[in-house]
Amino acid sequence: MLSRATVAAAQARAAEMLKSAGVVISDAERTQIEIADFGLDRLETIGLEIVVYVNTDRYCAKELVMFERQICPQHRHPPMAGEPGKEETFRCRWGEVYLYLPGPATPNPRARVPEDKHDVFTVWHELVLRPGDQYTIAPNTPHWFQAGDEGAIVSEFSSRSDDASDFFEDPAIDRLPKISD
Repeated sequence: MLSRATVAAAQARAAEMLKSAGVVISDAERTQIEIADFGLDRLETIGLEIVVYVNTDRYCAKELVMFERQICPQHRHPPMAGEPGKEETFRCRWGEVYLYLPGPATPNPRARVPEDKHDVFTVWHELVLRPGDQYTIAPNTPHWFQAGDEGAIVSEFSSRSDDASDFFEDPAIDRLPKISD
């Protein structure tokens, strides 16, 4: 569970990263940066900071801010309510991000996964995204990603996002953040 102080500090850090990268957000967006620790209480290792610009029944646009070496754990966006699942395009804005997908395993991947979580990362085909690079992930495709040594900022453009419906490989994950006083 995240404390309010931890959330505030992570929001400030994410806002500063966005500012340094030249990504302008409003004061309201700054106070609403979502801090996701996936219920694991390991924000610095497994976590994500998210600015949602828009999320309607048709489309979604977000900034994904990742601290150095932070991991968004393996998940997929399954079909739901007659829809095929979320399709998303990642465009790297700043830093470097290592994206892992189904396919031939990369012999020497750049990612560093905690030993106690290695079994819940099953796709190891690596794509390296640098500023200006983008990749579109088809619905229901297992994927995960990790920021490089400096962190990363990734713009996500997708069909409707329903984070509560994402399927995570790790059964210990709770996608929706819980905050304590």
